[in-house]
Parts: sequence; structure tokens; C-alpha cells
Amino acid sequence: MSKNRQLKEEKVQEIREKLEKAQGVILAKYQGLTVEEDTELRKRLREAGVEYKVYKNTLVTIAAKELGHEGIVEHLNGPLSIAFGYEDPTAPARVLNDFAKDHKKLELKAGIVQGEIFDEAKVKELASIPPKEVLLAKLLGSFKAPLSNLVYLLNAVKEKQESEQA
Repeated sequence: MSKNRQLKEEKVQEIREKLEKAQGVILAKYQGLTVEEDTELRKRLREAGVEYKVYKNTLVTIAAKELGHEGIVEHLNGPLSIAFGYEDPTAPARVLNDFAKDHKKLELKAGIVQGEIFDEAKVKELASIPPKEVLLAKLLGSFKAPLSNLVYLLNAVKEKQESEQA
């Protein structure tokens, strides 16, 4: 086997492993970004715990087909970057979408979130979902409010009974 073929097979294996491990994968067209803009984007993605790579579309196609993600193949044309979110499936979409608002050259193309193929519209919808921590805080807040009201009510009843006894 030639050295070149061996390198390509190793890259396909690497891509397949990343696709399997990631909860959220977003494809974006990055052509036209300056080096400074790309550096800023990579920094924001890294801070959000997102891995950002550029691979040859043919290698990504092979890996995607091996995993049964044929639906993503139609979006693999032109120079594309891939953002892999391993802990928060919405993080890659959110960071890329926020960055694209200020940098019109960056275009979201498609994604795979927990095995489901997302088109551009669904990716933008996904980007509007708050981070997991914010959702948990809202959930806990919604639990806390009724409990706090119950405590205030019980305390008021107790104080009223104490004042009536006095």
C-alpha cells in the first residue's frame, strides 16, 4: 500500500472517530475570512470547548458514509470547515452563528446533531437554543419559585397564628 493511501486512510479513521464522538457537528463555508477573523473564530470555538478542523471533502464523505450519515454528503462541496462539539451539541452552531452575524463571509451549511442531519435553517434554529447551563438554571429557577412562595405562605400563616395567640 502506498504511503499516500495509508495517510488518507488514517485521516478517514480520524474523521470517523470525531464524527462518532461528537454530539454536534456543524459544516461552515469559511472562504473569504481574513487570517485575523479566522484566528478570532478559532479562539471563540476553543473557549466554548469546540474543535474546529478543515478536511478534504472526499475524506469526510467516506467517513460519513461509513457511519450512515449519507444525508450530509450533499452539503460537502467547496471549501468547508467542521466544528465538533463533544459536550454541548448546540455549542458549535451557537458560536458559528454568532460569529457569522458580524462576518458575512462565514456561512453555516449543515450539521449532524446526535445522529440527525440538519440543514442550514435547522442549524440556525439550533443556534438559538441557550447553553445547557442556562437551561438548567432556568429549570432550577422554575422549581425554586413555587417552593419559595410556599415557604412565604407557611411563614405568613405561622406569624398570623402567633399574633392571634398573643
